[in-house]
Amino acid sequence: MTVLGVAAFLYHIASRLAYVVGVGWMLRRPNRQAQDFPRFRRAAALLMNNDAVSVVALCVFTHDTIHGPNRVLLVIVGVLLTVTGLGVKLWARSAVGPDNYYWADFFGPPPPPRELGGPYRFLSSPMYTVGNLHLWGLALIAASLPGLIAAAFDYIAILAFNAVVEQPHVRKHYGVEQKRRSEASH
Repeated sequence: MTVLGVAAFLYHIASRLAYVVGVGWMLRRPNRQAQDFPRFRRAAALLMNNDAVSVVALCVFTHDTIHGPNRVLLVIVGVLLTVTGLGVKLWARSAVGPDNYYWADFFGPPPPPRELGGPYRFLSSPMYTVGNLHLWGLALIAASLPGLIAAAFDYIAILAFNAVVEQPHVRKHYGVEQKRRSEASH
């Protein structure tokens, strides 16, 4: 791997850590108020967008580091994973709404109980699970071994975020019986 590839890999790992640790820290701070949400949303969007750009850059700068498998097959599987992951993520975002995509429910009283539709009818955490298949897909399209390693790291990091930050909030905010709301915000 080139020096640029190593730098892109390290930058992406730092970006993912900034995203999950930074957003997690901001969400776990006590005394969050509704008026804090717009500033938080801007910071979270910046971290999330930087993370997205960094994974694409990583795949570009480390392309063709997977050797052996049929390249056409890698691209086909990669496109399927990317379309599925992004499709489920967008579908889930439409089910929770744009503010809850950015964890708005951490900044005020819980909204009235409602059954979430979309992919939440089938999966408890579609954005954190199937909604991240695009990471694997981008790495396969680029035939990037560091991209696959980063996708595994990203997946573990976001699931840890879900377990440490999101799920305790959901249990406290909505009650244990509302498990289907497990990802009502992102």
